[in-house]
Amino acid sequence: MQKSANIEVLYTELPWEKRFVAAKQDGFNYIEFWGWEDKDLPRVKALLQESDLSLSTMSGDGPFSMCDPMKKKEYIDYIKKSIDAAKFLGSPRLVIHSNELADEPQWAADFFEEYSDTVKLLTMFDNLKVISLLAEKAGITFLLEALNVVVDHIGNFLTKTQTAAELVKATGSSHMKILYDAYHMYLNEGKICETLSKYIDTVGYIHVADAPGRGEPGTGAINYHNVFKHLAKVGYSGVIGFELYPQNGTKNAVTAILKACEGVF
Repeated sequence: MQKSANIEVLYTELPWEKRFVAAKQDGFNYIEFWGWEDKDLPRVKALLQESDLSLSTMSGDGPFSMCDPMKKKEYIDYIKKSIDAAKFLGSPRLVIHSNELADEPQWAADFFEEYSDTVKLLTMFDNLKVISLLAEKAGITFLLEALNVVVDHIGNFLTKTQTAAELVKATGSSHMKILYDAYHMYLNEGKICETLSKYIDTVGYIHVADAPGRGEPGTGAINYHNVFKHLAKVGYSGVIGFELYPQNGTKNAVTAILKACEGVF
């Protein structure tokens, strides 16, 4: 397994451009961030090269929702732009969601109450089938992420690991996986290790934050050292992305991260 630092939430004590080298100095070989539209992509590419870092993933969806049947074309058109950005930066993965993420992170941008769950699921599957072909052609992997609706993304449609896993498997594409965010799924459904065992064949990426609070390991109820040991046991060899809000500064958060990984990876 490899560690990736999300520099949107880690190293915020530093200016954006200095976060790259800081992550490298702390032992991360990978970084990730959220959207690409607000970034100077040529500068990001240069910073990655200068810091000897790789971009593990970034967000692939923007102002459109995968579950909105009235915006299929707009959604696909945006995904194509995200693929171009990923290829330019060398990102092998793009994260996607059921709903547009609102500016206020505790809400989904639109609940789409006028549509049934059936319509939303079928719309998502239609879009996933299309973008799976785009992914295969581009040589990248899409990561479908379910989000919690307890604290952070109230109204988001996709909330369960099972639903996400079944959707990506139904596409029949090896370029469609799920992003299992242990923080989000702990809040929604619990049973982290049991769920990982059941759906590990669909997991393409892991996100980590403790709960409650979304802080570093050791600040909440999740025993991440044991979760990491379980991931090794079930054969996961991918990236662990640390998308968390440091409770006591980035330096202490990194110390906690390394302690949770100690003896495992």
